[in-house]
Amino acid sequence: MSKIAPEHLARQAVVYIRQSTADQVASNLESKRRQYGLADRARQLGWSDVAIIDDDLGRSGGGVARPGFEKLLAAICDGRVGAVVSIEASRLARNGRDWHTLLEFCGLVGTLIADEDGVYDPRHPNDRLLLGMKGTMSEMELSVLRQRSLEALKQKARRGELFMTVAIGYVRIGNNSIAKDPDRRIAEAITLVFAKFTEMQSVRQVHLWLRHERIPLPAVAYGTEGRRIEWKLPVYNTLLHILTNPIYAGAYAFGRTGSRVSIEAGRKKVVRGFKKERDDWEVLIPSHHEGYLSWADYERNLSLIADNANGKNPMSRGALRRGEALLAGLLRCGHCGRKLHVAYSGKDGNTGRYHCQGGFINHGGDRCISFGGMRIDREVGIEVIERLQPLGIEAALAAQAVRSRASEDKRRHLELALEQARYEVGHARRQYDAVDPDNRLVAAELEKRWNERLAIVRDLETELEGLTASPATELTPAYRERLMTLGADLQLAWTRPGVTPEARKRIVRTLIDEIIVRVEDNALNLVIRWHGGDHSALKVRKNRSGQHRWSAAGETIDLVRVLARQMPDKAIASVLNRAGKTTGRGNGWTQSRVCSLRSHNAIATYREGERRERGEVTLDEAAAVLSVSPSTVRRLIKDGQLAASQLCKGAPWIIKAADLERADVKSAATARRLRRPPSGDPLQKVLEL
Repeated sequence: MSKIAPEHLARQAVVYIRQSTADQVASNLESKRRQYGLADRARQLGWSDVAIIDDDLGRSGGGVARPGFEKLLAAICDGRVGAVVSIEASRLARNGRDWHTLLEFCGLVGTLIADEDGVYDPRHPNDRLLLGMKGTMSEMELSVLRQRSLEALKQKARRGELFMTVAIGYVRIGNNSIAKDPDRRIAEAITLVFAKFTEMQSVRQVHLWLRHERIPLPAVAYGTEGRRIEWKLPVYNTLLHILTNPIYAGAYAFGRTGSRVSIEAGRKKVVRGFKKERDDWEVLIPSHHEGYLSWADYERNLSLIADNANGKNPMSRGALRRGEALLAGLLRCGHCGRKLHVAYSGKDGNTGRYHCQGGFINHGGDRCISFGGMRIDREVGIEVIERLQPLGIEAALAAQAVRSRASEDKRRHLELALEQARYEVGHARRQYDAVDPDNRLVAAELEKRWNERLAIVRDLETELEGLTASPATELTPAYRERLMTLGADLQLAWTRPGVTPEARKRIVRTLIDEIIVRVEDNALNLVIRWHGGDHSALKVRKNRSGQHRWSAAGETIDLVRVLARQMPDKAIASVLNRAGKTTGRGNGWTQSRVCSLRSHNAIATYREGERRERGEVTLDEAAAVLSVSPSTVRRLIKDGQLAASQLCKGAPWIIKAADLERADVKSAATARRLRRPPSGDPLQKVLEL
């Protein structure tokens, strides 16, 4: 005790308290009492001012951030601490860096270190050596204990007998094995998740369907009575965990997650829970126990989930999305290998256009390739129908089965929920009957629980009755006949207005794995890779620049090109409407629409006097020159006596002014003018010359 000097007693004694885990804090109460009792020992040694630092309860001493230890070092550096009191050296630090930092600071300011074995002065070489050995032994002890524990866990895991927790749908059998949960409601709920994912092929769609149908899933909850099962509507991560956990495929897996260690602010930071690749798993034992699906189905589910992730893998197809583009996610550029994107435009935002951004990404220039989606969607759809047509009747029968099974799944789930709810009502009633009626504090609470269970049963019975009475679950003979008709003619089913784009996309993705597209010679050269490994080639015509589905017909553009040399836009619109010509959108022609068409196709506007300069006259002008009626001029043209041309019915006749000066034309016009029929009036006389 001679090491304790008045200068030490004049300062503060600090008792440092630490336990490594929260479980130790809650369970190892004797150790915590011993550490708090060190405050009395410090007073016995002569200190009147004793402080306790217990900020690090539940924190490891292996190098992670410890606010209590940082506070202790700050107090030592300020010269306010005369002694640091701890139950043993391992409480102060379990790593060499923290331990030697503490010794260095204590030696500089003359702070003592005290434990149950004695009092040490870090300024004395012998005490410093002894404290250094204690710190080294503490660090070594931690490493040995950790290594022994980990090796024991790994050895048990290699035998497939280590179960830290048990997934929903399984129960522990003894200490070394698991089996399917005997609760039928839990087992059928897990089976329903896998069945719906097989049908919808999307975790999000399964999640939305379960939430829409108000079908709860089991979840683990912990309370005063321990581990119990709660039923609640699922969240996305719950479904993702069920679909990706190999335990449901009958496999035992250990070491699927790992930890990363980094240095931040001079301290070790451990990040746990990141997922490893399957090749890096420490243990994988297939066919370890009874599963809810086969290993092949489990791997197919993982492949679908990975393929639906748009942002994680540039080679994935991505999940089904809204929009009219049939081949979204399936097209890959044959020039640079990147996946093509879809851009929607138009009045309703439904006009899809596929484009590759490879050129922009690689060179900062234009897009690699770009083309409209209507024609390629239509041609690929025809290819799909040709391969599906032999299976049309089978698909119709499968559709009937899916419709019936969807309602049956919900009905079965409600029946199991109702059965469990009735059991809970009986259990609550037995609890109420067993209590003393005079003990109203307990009886009132049990009566309340009984009433709550009865309300749940009533709601489930009402929902089940509504599902049973709903006629939508039954296939009427007319509906069944229409379904079989569509199955026999898949082209009719494909083009029906009621078929959604999502349904068409799902069908296409069921058959096609990927489509490689190249743009060559104003054509799209496709290589379709079908599921199963088969390939087929397809060539689709590509619109030239400026062409689109709303463009006017080529003959209409040619007609406007000729009419623009004879008349203004308003007259052209009248001619086109009389001829039955329409715009690309099926509308009639107006002056502004004709003007827009001319501007788009670089057709010059009509200039007054242009026909006269070319020596052309109209039908009315020719009639005035020949002094006959327009109908007479038409008869001359019909009989071949006057040369003229007309581009289409309703278009003006084009007559050369020079032809009107010909002698044969003038004589033919005079003859027709003189052959006018006589009057029918008998009093009318004919002048003879």
